[in-house]
Amino acid sequence: MSGANPFLDPARQADLYGHASRLAGRSNALMRAKTSGRSVPDTIVELVRFHHARAGRLGLVLDIGCGRGTSSVALASLLRPRRVVGLDAALALIDQARERTRHLPGVQVSFLQGDFHRLPLPAGSCDLAVAAFCLYHSPRPETVVAEIERVLAPGALAVLVTKSLDSYRELDQLVATAGLDPHAERHESLYVSAHSGNLAELAATSLDVVTTENEEHTFTFDGHDHIAEYVATNPKYCLAPGLYGNPGALAAVLHESVPDRPLTTRSVITFVVAQPRGGRS
Repeated sequence: MSGANPFLDPARQADLYGHASRLAGRSNALMRAKTSGRSVPDTIVELVRFHHARAGRLGLVLDIGCGRGTSSVALASLLRPRRVVGLDAALALIDQARERTRHLPGVQVSFLQGDFHRLPLPAGSCDLAVAAFCLYHSPRPETVVAEIERVLAPGALAVLVTKSLDSYRELDQLVATAGLDPHAERHESLYVSAHSGNLAELAATSLDVVTTENEEHTFTFDGHDHIAEYVATNPKYCLAPGLYGNPGALAAVLHESVPDRPLTTRSVITFVVAQPRGGRS
């Protein structure tokens, strides 16, 4: 069995996000496998356009847990706010986000390294705050939600996004069957802190929930080599020495252990749109 949940273990963060290439490889493998489900950044933009009274004239937009800047690019290019600020704890990811947004015209985009439990922005300064796939990195996500409420301006919105507890369980089954990690199906979900089942409740600790949307996304990996690209840096699994970060070696074990065939897996993506209490507390 694994020890502490890696998403909640401060000692693991440098290993998980100290090199942007690891997250990029895992994310790219997952996106190549995607067969159904809307683009998450585009869906965030659609929700903002529908629910925000000033969607066409936003001032400051905060992208919390911006990672490699995927959401930041969509927010800047599609909503055209006056300014986008991306925040992340990992400097390596921020460096890549800066590079990806360097040539975006007409919108000021900047990035800060920081702790989302203490957002480095003034109270009431943001017209929109987005926290996509990041709240489950906190052992106390309600503290992050309270900080989001603090920085929201009158009439502002927050969009929170997470995954279901049982996301990608078919991959867990394969990893266990192949002997890569016999306990794979028994490890705690990476998303236990903030998941589809509790996200609205977390939001409601400091915000008024406007709407909640759930959408199943499906992913079909075309075989062991494709699966290995995703699994090799997945922190959920306890892999043998020489396999973590080594898709080639991991694929070789899969080929030796189980028949090579496509694998389909699923995740429910949950979007919560919320606003400050009473429009503004």
